[in-house]
Amino acid sequence: SSLESITLPSGVTSIGKEAFCNCSSLESITLPDSVTSIGEWAFYRCSSLKSVTLPFGVTSIGESAFYNCDSLKSITIPDSVTRIGDRAFHNCSGLTTVTIGSGITEIMDFAFEDCTSLQSITINAATPPVLGSNGVFYDTNDCPIYVPAASVETYKTNWYWTTYASRILAIP
Repeated sequence: SSLESITLPSGVTSIGKEAFCNCSSLESITLPDSVTSIGEWAFYRCSSLKSVTLPFGVTSIGESAFYNCDSLKSITIPDSVTRIGDRAFHNCSGLTTVTIGSGITEIMDFAFEDCTSLQSITINAATPPVLGSNGVFYDTNDCPIYVPAASVETYKTNWYWTTYASRILAIP
């Protein structure tokens, strides 16, 4: 498709399964505050997508929602998001920074795998979220994972997080 930019109208509550799948020319999308969920494969292979702002009302990001969004440079996941699905940001090779809000409780399998340009991951949740059993942060450039200072040891010793213990640091 030749669609480069989309602004969705207020009142839209969800981005459905495969809604913008393979929109290779899509560079930016503006989601209204009414959106509460991003469906499976919603932006799969939107290889030109550089900008997306997730509104505060979003509570879940579906499986493979942003898989292969190579041009996405950074993502801020609002405090309202509690779950990031399997492979949600898998192979977003241009992604350099990820900020995950304080409400996160689950980050599923391979969510950020093969984000090979990452320079930092910041997780604002005081309680370590449950991680999927497979490679949530594999091949992420061994970048630091920043967490609240009071929670560093809790993260490092949490069963789900021990694989990443050497990368866990206090938020500067």
